Amino acid sequence: MRKKQSIVQILLIWLVLFGCGYRFAGTGAYPEGVESIFVEVMENRSSKTGVERIVTNQIIFEFTRQREKSLSSTPETADAVLKGVIVTIRTQTISRVGQEVANQREAVMTLDMKLVKKDGEVIWALKGLRDREAYDVSNVSKIETDQNEALAITRMSERLSERIFSRLTDDF
Repeated sequence: MRKKQSIVQILLIWLVLFGCGYRFAGTGAYPEGVESIFVEVMENRSSKTGVERIVTNQIIFEFTRQREKSLSSTPETADAVLKGVIVTIRTQTISRVGQEVANQREAVMTLDMKLVKKDGEVIWALKGLRDREAYDVSNVSKIETDQNEALAITRMSERLSERIFSRLTDDF
């Protein structure tokens, strides 16, 4: 009798999880039957030089991690191209020591993304995707502060890449 109850409970749990359309993020299909995607180098409209490579590489890493066989090495062999713009990266002081000395800053990055088919049709778009990360300001070394800011940008890129992949593969 206990074995029957256990089986019934397992079946009920299975029905609740899978019967209502629940699935893990990023497990859906790409829009409109796209199977292969080429990730184009991000356009950088911010004042931070070189961040387009950091963000693009992180997006490629995330797509490789999630669905390696879906990446294409050229736009010609892909069903669609993922294009993006780093709209802004701004920093602001969020903590001070005294009146004029910053102790901590926050970097805020905003991206626009779109997936474009070979014929130029935009089949998916995401505007104003934003993330933020705090970092310490060194009162001894500007180089250390710059390294902290670069690390903050890398962390934001990681999180944004995960969100891009997840939203791109949402089926609902």
